[in-house]
Amino acid sequence: MSIKAYQRAATQGDQPRDLEYRAFGQVTAGLVRVKEERPPLPVLLEVIDANRRLWNMLSADCATPENQLPITLRGQIISLAMWVARYSSEVLREGADVEPLIDINRSMMEGLAPR
Repeated sequence: MSIKAYQRAATQGDQPRDLEYRAFGQVTAGLVRVKEERPPLPVLLEVIDANRRLWNMLSADCATPENQLPITLRGQIISLAMWVARYSSEVLREGADVEPLIDINRSMMEGLAPR
C-alpha cells in the first residue's frame, strides 16, 4: 500500500474534531520551531501561511448555516480567526513574537482534546 493510500485509510475513520486537533498540532509544532530556530524568511512565511489557512478554514466553516456549533461559539472562533490574520501580519511585517499564536492554538487544542 502506498503512503498516500495508508494516510487516507488512517484518516477516514477520524471524527472532524480529531482532524482539527491534529491540524492544530502540526501548525503549532511549526510555530514552535519558528520560535526556537529563527529560520529564514521563506520558512517563516510558509509556517505563518499554514496557520492562517487553518484558521481561515475554521472561520469559513463556522460561517456556514450547516455548522452545528452554538452560534456564540461560532462567532468567537470567527473573531479569533480575524485576530490571527491581523497578528500574523504583524509577525511578518514587524517581527512580532509568534508566542501569542502558539498560545491561541494550544488553547484550541485543549478544547478539541478527547475527554
